[in-house]
Amino acid sequence: MKITIVGTGYVGLVTGTCLADMGNDVICLDKDKEKLKNLEKGIMPIYERGLRDLIERNIREKRLIFTADTKKAIQNSDIIFICVGTPPQKDGSVNMEYIYSVAKSIGKYINSYKVIVDKSTVPVGTAEKVEKIIKEELKKSNKKIDFDVVSNPEFLREGAAIKDFQNPDRVVVGTKTKDEKSIKIMERLYRSTVRVGRPIIFTDRKSAELIKYASNAMLATRISFINQLSQFCDKIGANIKEVSKGMGLDSRIGTRFLQAGSGFGGSCFPKDVSGLAMTLKENNSPNYIFESVIKANEEQKKYVVKRIEEWLGNLKGKTIAVWGLSFKPRTDDVRESPSLSIVNEFLKKGAKLKLFDPEAKENFKKEFPPSDNISYGETSYDVVENADILVILTEWDEFREPDFKKIKKKMNKARLFDARNIYNPEEIKEEGFEYNGVGRR
Repeated sequence: MKITIVGTGYVGLVTGTCLADMGNDVICLDKDKEKLKNLEKGIMPIYERGLRDLIERNIREKRLIFTADTKKAIQNSDIIFICVGTPPQKDGSVNMEYIYSVAKSIGKYINSYKVIVDKSTVPVGTAEKVEKIIKEELKKSNKKIDFDVVSNPEFLREGAAIKDFQNPDRVVVGTKTKDEKSIKIMERLYRSTVRVGRPIIFTDRKSAELIKYASNAMLATRISFINQLSQFCDKIGANIKEVSKGMGLDSRIGTRFLQAGSGFGGSCFPKDVSGLAMTLKENNSPNYIFESVIKANEEQKKYVVKRIEEWLGNLKGKTIAVWGLSFKPRTDDVRESPSLSIVNEFLKKGAKLKLFDPEAKENFKKEFPPSDNISYGETSYDVVENADILVILTEWDEFREPDFKKIKKKMNKARLFDARNIYNPEEIKEEGFEYNGVGRR
């Protein structure tokens, strides 16, 4: 099938590459010509394991091309995926200008029947608005061309996006009617998913749009729930790891997303929970649960700093080593990462910071450039030199079994604050460290 992907961000690049790897002819459209040139050379704008190899293979086999020619990309496709950004605005609502701009371009250049796919995470009702904009553009040029707009939300986890696309839990497709031509086209596109036993759910467009928001809001709610409970565990001396385990053994609850830490971040959860809360508000529907999820997440970041300050006393002049800057392991994404807020609070309190992350350093430097109070290490061991405390903010695998004897020798004081609860407290104490975690000591 001939497919155009509009936008070469995280979702667009993974979606386009994986569709090309399935044998489709894919055009990736983006306005950023420098990024397109880099992609053709194998220079990646994001870190995602296995992505570069897939891109290079499909370019070599002429199934994947990159272009800034909007007219060519739209007219030479059967399916157009809209994968542009929908960033949050200050009030929590979603900035839709990029989506609507793409819709106008489609209306301007469309030359035959096409399926327009909303792949970006968008508020409920977006498919209707995209359809209306395209029709308005067609009317301006007196063109009568048939098309369908469907909603096909993405469920890609950063760090496991290729696996998630190739072997998804489910594929959701929202259509306007039950008999439109687009259903057969989308069934054909995703038939390999059906072959491996994964369901395609066909529903109406608004339900499909809400499924994505509701899924992320539920996961975020579980994280805020267990994080808030971890603060209570600290007060009474309970162990949040044991509490999570005991809860998770209930088959109705399960263990996933019940790990206490420093809060959730990334490009999805914060934006989607805020977007859903704002959508409910705009429709005069109660939204206090989601407002509480957002508030609890912000408070958890402050709580980590508070715990460390209670432990060390005044942070002014203290040297804090931080392992982990990305919002989760196996990605270089620092958008809404708890590390951003926590590092900022440390700086406000006069601490000197030594930071390390295997992949996210360069992105983090854009927010916090090196200075008298901030330095970055080439290795995890570099940053613990003369540190008063080591703080774990992202659970990268390489942090799980470090040389603690080597670390202890380098530090001023062997203290470890485990904001992701990845270590066994007793084992760390046996190594000669003072230890504190979140919801356990």
